[in-house]
Amino acid sequence: MRIVLVLLALLLVIATALPLLRFDQWWIRVFDFPRGQITVAGIVLLALYLYFWNPHRVYESVVLGLLVLALGYQIVKIFPYTVLMPKQVLAAESDSDDANFSLLVANVLIDNRESQAFLEIVRDYDPDVILTVETDDWWEEALRPLEDTYPHTLKKPLNNTYGMLVFSRLEMVDPEIRFILKVSIPSMHMQVVLPSGDRVFIHFVHPDPPNPQYAKETTERDAELLIVGREVEKRDRPTIVAGDFNDVAWSYTTTLFQKASGLLDPRVGRGMYSSYNARNPLLRWPLDHVFHSDHFKLVRMERGPAWGSDHFPIFIELSLEPGAEADQEEPDANRAEGEQVDKKIADGKQKTDE
Repeated sequence: MRIVLVLLALLLVIATALPLLRFDQWWIRVFDFPRGQITVAGIVLLALYLYFWNPHRVYESVVLGLLVLALGYQIVKIFPYTVLMPKQVLAAESDSDDANFSLLVANVLIDNRESQAFLEIVRDYDPDVILTVETDDWWEEALRPLEDTYPHTLKKPLNNTYGMLVFSRLEMVDPEIRFILKVSIPSMHMQVVLPSGDRVFIHFVHPDPPNPQYAKETTERDAELLIVGREVEKRDRPTIVAGDFNDVAWSYTTTLFQKASGLLDPRVGRGMYSSYNARNPLLRWPLDHVFHSDHFKLVRMERGPAWGSDHFPIFIELSLEPGAEADQEEPDANRAEGEQVDKKIADGKQKTDE
């Protein structure tokens, strides 16, 4: 039993250490995802290890120390997404609906055909803007009834799992479809006009997942996110970046994105809002994100119900409030992190050119 526990502890230590290497290979980067699962497994393993531990065996004590360090590191990484952490985004104070903005983000799963279930979710949440990803021509046709209520649209249905549809009841200004790095992966960019007359810049993204079927390396995924982050950094205007990042909230890349962009994460201090996998409760982590500038405070954020996709939808309502910037501290990259952002962007562009 002791040998088995030692081997299991070493596996957990390796799973914790691999992402620290900062290599972009998919089989390394996937260990960014299950930190919650690794933490739970580590706590159970630590309890068993302590029960069977022989303190007179030096190698058992060394492995125990490594296990404790690995478990501590995992806890530190996910701790911000617990209610024990101070909230990064404060609760809204204004009661002016004219300055509120709501968004529903949903990865529909391209082979899923439960469109009526999704339309019911839209009716329940009644968002101002809807983003759907993994939408092909079938989904574009199935969601056309939304145009009765959401007359402003931006669409790029594709059969490669990267199609995107945007429906808005708010006026869109300068809507644009871009292919930031790959001609097969669109992103959507626009401004919307709130009833108050204020404009909000919006960027929707859905880069490659770390999966050998799609991308053996995360280089281009990381670069796409950071290119958008750099663009946002230059703008001191109400801004939202959302979508299925195919990356988790606590990863090194997403942390760099947040620091490069200066955007806030409303989940910090509130919970993980794990949106994937809706079909397997043992394998869940936050893949669908909504980051926003410090001009907003939070009215509410919810993970929607399971409805047929392998992702839960994410709903958020924000309040554009005067003085919110002074009440909330935006993330900021130091010099080394800024250089790392530039390097990752350059690496992504170089890989695209190859």
